[in-house]
Amino acid sequence: MKTNKQKIKEKYSDTVNKCALFLNLLCLHALRLRGVWEFIPNCEVLQQLRSGAGNALCLCLQGLGFRPPPHSHSDWIGPPDKHSNLRPVIFYVPPEESALERRLREARQEAQASNQRFWARHNRAFRQEKEEFIYSRLKAKGLEMRDESGQKATLSAEEMADFYKDFLSKNFKKHLQYNRDWYKHNFRITFLMGQVAVMRALRWLRGRKRNVEQ
Repeated sequence: MKTNKQKIKEKYSDTVNKCALFLNLLCLHALRLRGVWEFIPNCEVLQQLRSGAGNALCLCLQGLGFRPPPHSHSDWIGPPDKHSNLRPVIFYVPPEESALERRLREARQEAQASNQRFWARHNRAFRQEKEEFIYSRLKAKGLEMRDESGQKATLSAEEMADFYKDFLSKNFKKHLQYNRDWYKHNFRITFLMGQVAVMRALRWLRGRKRNVEQ
C-alpha cells in the first residue's frame, strides 16, 4: 500500500510533467506561428514531449541550412516547405551503416525527393491556373482583379467549383501516375524495412550468444 506522502509526491510529479508538456507545446506552436525554421527530431523531442520532460524545448533549433548535431541518433523533421507543403526529413546516418541499411535510407530519400518535386510542381501549377481562371472570369464580367476599396476580387463558390473540377479532370492521369509511383516507393521501403529488421534481430541474437559464451 502506498502512503499518503508517496501518493502526493506522485501526483505532484505528474502535474509538473503535464505543465512542462503544455509549456513546450505552446512554445513550439508560437515558433511555428512566427515562421521560425526549426528541426524537431521525430524520436528524441517527441518522446520527451509525450513524457513531459522539461528539457524538450532545448532540442528545438533554428537556422537555415540546419544540420543535426553529431550526437543525434534520430531522423529530424523540418517545417513544411513553402512550395510543396511537405515537411523535409534529414535522415540519420549511423557511423557503421550496413549496405542494406544504406539502401533503405536511400530509398526513403528518393521517395521524399520524388514527392517534393511532384507537389512543388503541382501546387505551382494550381496557383497559377487558379489566378488565370479568376482573371478570365472577372474580365468576362468587366471587373478588375481588385475592387474600388483595393481588396482582391473573388468569385463565388459555385464559380470556383468549375475550376476545381476542370483542374482535377485535366490532371487525373498525373495523379494516377503519382499514386502508382507512390505505391512502388512504399512497397520497396516496406520490403527493405523488413530485411533490415531481420538483419538487426540476427545481429542482436549473435551478440547475445557471444555474451553468454563469455
